[in-house]
Amino acid sequence: MHRVAITGIGIISCLGNDLNSVGLALREGRSGVVVDPERVELGFRSPLTGQIRDFDFSVLSRKQRKSMPDFAVWAYACAAEALAMAGLTAADIQNDQTGLIYGCDSSCIAAVEQVDTLREKKETKAIGSGQIFRSMTSSITMNLNTLFQTRGACWSLSSACSSGGHAIGQAADLIRLGRQERVLCGGAQEINWESMCSFDGLGAFSARVDEPAAASRPFDADRDGLVPGGGAATVVLERYDLAQKRGATILGELLGYGFSSDGGQLSVPSEDGISRAMRMALDQSGLMAAEIDYLCAHATSTPAGDAAEAINICKVFGPKTPPISSLKSMTGHELWMSGASQVVYSTIMAQQGFIAANINYQQPDSALPELNIIRETILHPPTKVVCNSAGFGGTNSALVLAFS
Repeated sequence: MHRVAITGIGIISCLGNDLNSVGLALREGRSGVVVDPERVELGFRSPLTGQIRDFDFSVLSRKQRKSMPDFAVWAYACAAEALAMAGLTAADIQNDQTGLIYGCDSSCIAAVEQVDTLREKKETKAIGSGQIFRSMTSSITMNLNTLFQTRGACWSLSSACSSGGHAIGQAADLIRLGRQERVLCGGAQEINWESMCSFDGLGAFSARVDEPAAASRPFDADRDGLVPGGGAATVVLERYDLAQKRGATILGELLGYGFSSDGGQLSVPSEDGISRAMRMALDQSGLMAAEIDYLCAHATSTPAGDAAEAINICKVFGPKTPPISSLKSMTGHELWMSGASQVVYSTIMAQQGFIAANINYQQPDSALPELNIIRETILHPPTKVVCNSAGFGGTNSALVLAFS
């Protein structure tokens, strides 16, 4: 079994469009959540959303973007950033040993646009050739494969809000087993009202409209629902010995990947699913639970979800948990990309020497087991990290990371 190194990361987030700005926002506990005026006008119960600001779409030509929804362009931009950080050239990745695996569970906006065009123009030829590629769930990997010309693994993984976590875990497994030498992996999530209107109808979003920055409050007693967010996150994983041989800067190591499913309800998480995934990841990593010094929680700020994760955490760590924060307190729930963005955020914190707080955590929930929630930024880096993610249908991912 080969060791798996992290050699590059990239992020497009409501916290910023580059690693430095995102790192500063995390350190300062600055939220990227806003009120969307268009959602107000359309009658959303909750017009809150994470917002990508000032992204330059000219990173690709108009012709190249024809087959790409916004989130695929974001994925390209953060993948290019990650490759540059890893010191990998085009020649290094255009081979059978370099793969692409991204988590994505929808491409709503393209489907809406092509139906609207047909209704307006009354002919299918008006839809345009790019829409078929924009509307496919595999839009990210098919486009990045064409742009980067990799020739190894190339597929998108769909498992709701654990998609990004599973994509990184599966990429690590391919490297560990010797089937790929390096994989660009991660996740992406569109930010538009069309993709969120049915979700809003479920009443799952926070209604704290008068305080957007305080709306997402994981584990807090006054949490009233999640805030949708999105963007894209990329991690470059490589066979550790090969990364060392080429003189790459090794940012960290992916020690373990665990997965599970609840086998229960579609939208209500179980009290043992995430704990089984965490135990599997810890077993593969060779670490004891007591060695973990930071847990990046999935917690989305929903009453039931946060409660279930708290119970699962205590089943693994007992009454003395590691320091915990859910970065969704700042970003909102980044859905399909959230498991991947947690790895990027954790790596940023390790590189920049801090652990971000769970902002908006003001009142512990007496109905939850006691957790060591981080209220203020910790001014030293994490060294052994667990990242949790969970999705509708009861699908769970856990990743164990090590930083020196």
